Amino acid sequence: MEVILKEDVLNLGHQGDIVKVADGYGRNFLLPRKLAIQATSANKAVIEQMKTASVRRSAKLKGEAELLLQQLETVALSFARKSGDNDHIFGSVTAADITQALEAQGFQIDRKKVHLAEPLKALGEFHVPVRLHREVTAHLKVTVSREAETA
Repeated sequence: MEVILKEDVLNLGHQGDIVKVADGYGRNFLLPRKLAIQATSANKAVIEQMKTASVRRSAKLKGEAELLLQQLETVALSFARKSGDNDHIFGSVTAADITQALEAQGFQIDRKKVHLAEPLKALGEFHVPVRLHREVTAHLKVTVSREAETA
């Protein structure tokens, strides 16, 4: 099945691309979520108009993302967690925790843009990528420290 992507889809393509996908993937995932439309001749004409609008919108969003990148370069997040003997923490620091900490500092970032391969489960300093735009990625400095124990 050939579809035209209406939005960027990770590991598949960018908005406006015509891609060939499995029938089930297109019918059960892409089409119901309005991520794509079937590639017919009428839809191909419509997509050309969408591409020109998308180029303008993408340039604007990239500019906004670059401004946000400059602001995020100075941000350092710190989390205190209870930990065991081997610097292994009880629980973890997830993308949701990071976005909540960013919201507390006045940044509105979707948790899906925070790319953690897996939650942080050890003490230390980590650099977490935040994909603000397909061409702009910020790297946050996240420190996970031992929570002060009370006797």
